[in-house]
Amino acid sequence: MSNKIMIVGTGNVGASIAFSLINQRTAVNELILTDINAEDAEGEAMDLKDALAVAPSYMKIKSGTYKDAKGCDIIIITAGANQKPGETRLDLLKKNASIFRPMIKEIMANGFRGIFLVVTNPMDVLTYLTWKYSGLPSDHVLGSGTVLDSARLRMKLAEKLNVNPKSVHAYQVGEHGDTEFALLSSADLGGQPITSLVSETALLDIEDFARNEAYEIIKKKGATYYGIGACVVHIINCILNDERRVLSVSSYDDNNNLFIGFPTVVGRKGAIRRLDLKLTEAEGIKYQKSVNALKTALKSVK
Repeated sequence: MSNKIMIVGTGNVGASIAFSLINQRTAVNELILTDINAEDAEGEAMDLKDALAVAPSYMKIKSGTYKDAKGCDIIIITAGANQKPGETRLDLLKKNASIFRPMIKEIMANGFRGIFLVVTNPMDVLTYLTWKYSGLPSDHVLGSGTVLDSARLRMKLAEKLNVNPKSVHAYQVGEHGDTEFALLSSADLGGQPITSLVSETALLDIEDFARNEAYEIIKKKGATYYGIGACVVHIINCILNDERRVLSVSSYDDNNNLFIGFPTVVGRKGAIRRLDLKLTEAEGIKYQKSVNALKTALKSVK
């Protein structure tokens, strides 16, 4: 394997992913940046290369085009329109769906046969469309899902319990959006149920924080990109190193024929399997609400 990856879109999110990559020890050997604004992609590549002499990782970095897609192991998509004031999520979805179709088709026409990792919002629906447009097996298409939301959940629980967040096992699942929720029934700290350590009221507040913190960040600084940058690199490393970690990526739910965030074993072959977790009745209702929201969005662009 060449461990060659491409980032499509060099805005704040794409650039943050690339910067996170060179500041971690990673299996990536070659990084290609591409954007509709070719000069921006070239400038980002030049700026990143300047850091390689002191970075913990070394890799080839260049700007390129979709012609470089052949031989890539992973293509990360951050490209797309941003939501404008007064514009609905449905407006944004229709706009980005029209952008994705020719983009995915051109990438596939250039011989790409690796794994797509979709980050652009509305991410779950665009992950489904990437699967349909590409013709790849469903396990070769992933969305960043609720990996970042789960990181927020774990961090907040860790602060409450005064422990390292790496010792907290908890997942935010569902649509990456307003219907996502925490799987609190299966959350634990070293095997001890979180529900026995934190009050129900506090848990609901923490779940709400994980769901809505992005809005607060956007209100204060205009966009979120450092957190998602680090989380996407976590997913990339998991794939390239065949780590088979459980991550709440957006993977294919064959019962509902859509992509949605749920604990999934991730490795070199992409989404290896979704976990068969037993949900409480309340969690099952929340999951169905998330599914319904995504089905409604999909119907609008099919």
